[in-house]
Amino acid sequence: MHDIRAIRDNPEAFDAGMARRGLSGVSARLLSIDEERRAAIHAAETAQAEQNKASKEVGKAKASGDEAEFERLRALVAEKKAEVAEMQARAKELDAELTDELMGLPNLLHADVPDGEDEDDNLEISRWGTPRTFDFQPVEHYQIKGAQNGLDFETAAKLSGSRFVVMSGGIARLHRALAQFMLDTHIAENGLTETWTPVLVRDEMMYGTGQLPKFGEDSYRTTNGWWLVPTAEVTLTNIVNGLVVEESYLPRRYVAHTQCFRSEAGSAGKDTAGMLRQHQFEKVEMVSVVHPDRSMEEHDRMTACAEGILQKLGLPYRTVVLCSGDMGFGMLKTHDIEVWLPGQNTYREISSVSVAGDFQARRMNARFKPAAGGKPEFVHTLNGSGLAVGRCLIAVLENGQNADGSVTLPEALHPWIGGKTTLTPDGELV
Repeated sequence: MHDIRAIRDNPEAFDAGMARRGLSGVSARLLSIDEERRAAIHAAETAQAEQNKASKEVGKAKASGDEAEFERLRALVAEKKAEVAEMQARAKELDAELTDELMGLPNLLHADVPDGEDEDDNLEISRWGTPRTFDFQPVEHYQIKGAQNGLDFETAAKLSGSRFVVMSGGIARLHRALAQFMLDTHIAENGLTETWTPVLVRDEMMYGTGQLPKFGEDSYRTTNGWWLVPTAEVTLTNIVNGLVVEESYLPRRYVAHTQCFRSEAGSAGKDTAGMLRQHQFEKVEMVSVVHPDRSMEEHDRMTACAEGILQKLGLPYRTVVLCSGDMGFGMLKTHDIEVWLPGQNTYREISSVSVAGDFQARRMNARFKPAAGGKPEFVHTLNGSGLAVGRCLIAVLENGQNADGSVTLPEALHPWIGGKTTLTPDGELV
C-alpha cells in the first residue's frame, strides 16, 4: 500500500510511477478523497473545541440564574455534539474509502525494471548451463515412458477434475526427495530458518501480502471464510504482521515447504497437458524480512539461492528481469528463473524472486525500531520460490530422459533417494 503523505508531497512523481503500470491520473482522485477526509477531521476537531467551551459555560450560566443563556448553551452543546459525531463518521467513511483505493493500486516499479508490454519484453541478465544435445527427439515429461506409470491424470480427474495429478511409485518418491533436497540445502548452506505454517489463513493475511482485494478469484476460499494459501509467501511474510521489532531482529530469512492452491482463473486453456500448471502443487518458498537499506542486496542473494538449486541439479536455466507489463501487483522488481525444458524446446519459469519494498509492510503494519533511535520504520519484504517442486520434477525428467524411456537422475539428488541413480522405463528407482 502507498503512503498518502508521499503522494500529497509529490503527486507528479506518483502519477509517473503509476503510468508505468498503465494507470493515469491516479493522484487526483486520491487527493480529492484525502482533502475531504482531512476537512472532515478538522471540522470535527473544531466542533469538539466549541462543544468543550460551551460545556464549561453551561455551569456558569446555571449558577448565575441566567436561564436563557443556560438553555442557549445547552442547545449549543447538543448541536456541537451532533456535529462532532457527524464529522467523525464522515471522516471514518472517507478514511475507509481512501484505504480501499490505496489497497487496489499496484506497487511502484524500481528504476531498474525495463519498460515493456509482456513477457516478450523481459530482459535476460544471465544464463547458466548448456542444454543437452539429444540423439533422439526428446518428449515432454508426461510422455516419458518411465514417468507414465507414476503420473495418473485420469484418476486425478475422477477424484478432483482437471489440473490435478496422482503420483505414485518412483515418481512420488522423486517428487518428495526434491522438496527435501531443496529444504536441506537452503537450511544448511543458505542460512534460512525452516518453518512450518498453516495452509488456511484469514482475510487479513491475504490483504497483507496483496492477494486481496483484487485477486480473490485466483485463490480458493472455504465455506467458513478461510483461504487456501496460493503460496507460503502469505504465511511467512505475515509472521511480522502488526509487529514492531528491534532493528537487531533483522534480517529474518524463512523457508517452508507447503501445499499451494491456485484456481488459475486467469489461465483458462493454458498449459492443460501434464503437470506444469496445477490447482494443487508444492513449493519450497523463501521469505526475507530486512532493513530497507538491504532489500536490493537481499534480492540478489535470494536469486542466487534459487539458482544454486538448479546448478546443483545440473539443470540449464536463464534469469530475466521482468518488464513493467509483466510485473506482479505487489512487487517493485522481480527476477524470473526459467529452466530449460527440452520436451518443449524452451525455457519455462520455475522461480520468481521478488522484492516488495515497504508495500506489504504498510498493509501489514510491520515495522522496526531503528537502533539509532527515532520513529519506527517499515521493514522491507521479499519472497521467492526455492523452487516449485513439481516444475523441478518436470525439468529433472525431461533433461535426464533417455531413448529407452528411462531417466538418468542428477548426482546431487542421489543421497535423498537412497543412492538410486535411475528411473527405469517401468517407473522404478534403481
